Amino acid sequence: MSELHDQFNRPLRDLRISVTDRCNFRCPYCMPKEVFGAGYAFLRDPQLMTLGELTRIVRAFRALGVEKVRLTGGEPLLRADVPELIRALKQEVGVPEVALTTNGWLLEKLAPALRAAGLDRLNVSVDSLDDTTAGKLNGLGFSVTRVLRGIDAAAALGFPIKINCVVQRGVNDGEVLTLCEYFRARGHSLRFIEFMDVGNTNHWSVDGVVPARELVERIGAVWPLEAAGPAYRGEVAARYRYRDGRGEIGLISSVTEPFCRDCHRARLSADGKLYTCLFASLGWDVLGCLRSGADAAGLENFLARVWGGRLDRYSDERAGLLAAGEARAKVEMSYIGG
Repeated sequence: MSELHDQFNRPLRDLRISVTDRCNFRCPYCMPKEVFGAGYAFLRDPQLMTLGELTRIVRAFRALGVEKVRLTGGEPLLRADVPELIRALKQEVGVPEVALTTNGWLLEKLAPALRAAGLDRLNVSVDSLDDTTAGKLNGLGFSVTRVLRGIDAAAALGFPIKINCVVQRGVNDGEVLTLCEYFRARGHSLRFIEFMDVGNTNHWSVDGVVPARELVERIGAVWPLEAAGPAYRGEVAARYRYRDGRGEIGLISSVTEPFCRDCHRARLSADGKLYTCLFASLGWDVLGCLRSGADAAGLENFLARVWGGRLDRYSDERAGLLAAGEARAKVEMSYIGG
């Protein structure tokens, strides 16, 4: 099949797969515990994609141009067969790059198995180095120390690691320089993510957003920065190098500097629904298509029709929608993996 593009001529390059909707944290910006507490109806095993189904679906995406697969959740390391899935994606499907985003709680224990399976890189979420703040941000009072040990263990195995930090005004924005200092010293790229209105339950307000430009100015006043070009087409993070050669930071600015025009990401929920935008309301039932008997060609055609009709550009439209008072129901981040 020839290269696939959507209605804005954006190719399909990256696939993010939520392998489970469950998580062992309750971060307020993703899975607030007042919503995802006791009694919440998480997906049951028969609703989840099996290892074989995941492999077949990714093979179809690969045929359409996908070059990078990122495994997410919920918390992907809660799923026991993740190392087997990584091995299948690398060895059987031939995905050039397989990455994984984790909260790091189980990383110290599982890093050797991930490395042996062929995982290429890791993103680990660290929103604070202060235990009190970290406990509030993971929703359960957990210390950040165990996460930091996991990062060190993975780094010792040779994993390239990026640190994800969601910055919120009045919550953890006072730690920006502390985080930079800590991860600069360890050679890990730190990516600051603007607080986004993903889903319907995270109490998002524009007042909580710390603009990426402000962070660049604050960090650059201490450690001078210089802009770096994207590492690949469609990279969402604006990269800045420290002029002293001690690594780099990235800024993901979906709110203040949208990047919809070059978004190449598709998202697959744990129950096999395809979402063509992080802020989408409805998904397309890929798993249902597969379980109804679609062969490889039928599955590829299904995916191609969905992507070919794609018109999503919510972040570009956000300001106008908010000004008009138009609320939009959106899928929860924990369901499609951010």
